[in-house]
Amino acid sequence: MTQPIVEVKNLKKSYKKRKTKEIITAVDQISFTVNKGEILGLLGPNGAGKTTTIKMICGLVRPDSGNITINGIDNQDKRLQAQEHISAVLEGNRNLYWRLTVRENLEYFAGNRGKSRKEVAGQIDELLKQFRLKDKENEMVNRLSRGMQQKLAIAVAMLAGSEVILLDEPTLGLDIETGYEVRELLREIVRTEDKTIIITSHDMDVIQDLCERTVIINSGKVVTNDRVENLMKLFEVRSYTVKLDGHLSEEQHELLLEKFPQLTYTPETYQSVLEVDLTQSQEIYDLFDILKLEQIPVDTIDRKTINFEQVFMKIVKGEKEYALSERV
Repeated sequence: MTQPIVEVKNLKKSYKKRKTKEIITAVDQISFTVNKGEILGLLGPNGAGKTTTIKMICGLVRPDSGNITINGIDNQDKRLQAQEHISAVLEGNRNLYWRLTVRENLEYFAGNRGKSRKEVAGQIDELLKQFRLKDKENEMVNRLSRGMQQKLAIAVAMLAGSEVILLDEPTLGLDIETGYEVRELLREIVRTEDKTIIITSHDMDVIQDLCERTVIINSGKVVTNDRVENLMKLFEVRSYTVKLDGHLSEEQHELLLEKFPQLTYTPETYQSVLEVDLTQSQEIYDLFDILKLEQIPVDTIDRKTINFEQVFMKIVKGEKEYALSERV
């Protein structure tokens, strides 16, 4: 069995509003684990408690109750020791000094971890090469593109030598090409450097592409903890668009609506279009049996594909009953 490197157990955190003194529970008994060598997506809509959870994992906020262990070390009782095993890249590149050069940033943050410039010189050269920043090593960070700044922030986290890297919105604001480059770097880091990565992102394509498993938080609670492929299957709907060379009869239309209440029918001048969701694969035969009544030629039939953004929204909105206890 894979050994968890991060364990979050029954975390709870409440805040008191300044004006009304009302108690707001931001995180309510959240529990999950992160396994060694995996890329985990930690997701949630705004106000769900995700940011507070991240801050507690990073040791920036103390939970009211519950505990976090990182590589077996308690994050409260031995905070400094536990934090040696995790590095965070915060959204907006806030963990970089903009008036230092690329190399100076790497040297500075290595110094914060107690490493001398001479000690890390070779490692910095390797990171500059790996992240394609060698020709920018003497460039001031505030003159770099956002993509280069993001790559440098990840390189800084790598230089720390921690086993776990937490990335907050790693592709936010990046162009498509740089976004894909960052994804490839992250895959390479896990594959060759034996790292564990926790990603938060509003870009569901990134989560679907990179993560094997995702934890979704809403209203301060974990609502889903499962493999991405399982979630895709859970919400898979066989949605079809059928173009016909002709029009449905009134009888056909009534039969189709009776069988498929969610069906939409759009008659055009010479053609018509059906959009229908099939909950079971054999229903496709029922659809064609009704179409055969008038022998209407089928021009095209296309199956729609679901993406992880749709899955995420369905989970958050509670559109499908989800047996969390059976899947965690």
